[in-house]
Amino acid sequence: MADVFTKEQRSDVMRQVKSARNKSTELKLITFFKENNIKGWRRNYKLFGKPDFTFPKHKTVIFVDGCFWHGHDCRNTRPKDNADYWQKKRERNIKRDRNVTETLQNKGWKVIRIWECELKNERLLKEKLSV
Repeated sequence: MADVFTKEQRSDVMRQVKSARNKSTELKLITFFKENNIKGWRRNYKLFGKPDFTFPKHKTVIFVDGCFWHGHDCRNTRPKDNADYWQKKRERNIKRDRNVTETLQNKGWKVIRIWECELKNERLLKEKLSV
């Protein structure tokens, strides 16, 4: 089915979409923090790259990356429609993620990246978060 918007209109519409309280990622990690008595985290902390969680006292940030959007091929899901567009989008996200990680590390922050699919594995989460 053809898009009802022009390319520019679709871009404007998509630019307005903002993520809030992402149940498949951030809220699952909050539950993990509470179950494991992990304290000191902040959300919406003003820091380059907009980390999902920040532990200011420990200079540690956590990003919870959606597997599709950030280039993890755990499920091998790649759209067939407009495949070139989606591949370029994912490549831009991966490049931005590398830049954010490098910039924060150069400023003395420890950066932890958790894939969406890893939220299902409590043992792996405990290893990554040193719990």
